[in-house]
Amino acid sequence: MSCHLSKELRNKYDTRSVAVRKGDTVLIKKGSVEAGVKGKTGKVQTVFRKKWCIHVEKIVRDKKNGQQVPIPVHPSNCEITALKLDKSRKVLLERKNRSQKGASGDQQD
Repeated sequence: MSCHLSKELRNKYDTRSVAVRKGDTVLIKKGSVEAGVKGKTGKVQTVFRKKWCIHVEKIVRDKKNGQQVPIPVHPSNCEITALKLDKSRKVLLERKNRSQKGASGDQQD
């Protein structure tokens, strides 16, 4: 499950999208305005691969009994604004970097 990168990150890493992970900061581009989802920014709390959704901080709704539950958001409706970088993610971004590859797409050393 991947999200598009913001324009700044897209220019920096020269890739369009990357898999979303816990700890990334995302901007929700599409969704319900009434529920207060669209246009909000927050860190990813959980990534549900089985349900194809993510839960974002502060994106919650109130149940009848007053308890708050997170609203699931599909990753295609989000844009990553800040990446949580670790060693494996840096290797992934270097591998996906399109500017380092030749015209045909394969590297020759």
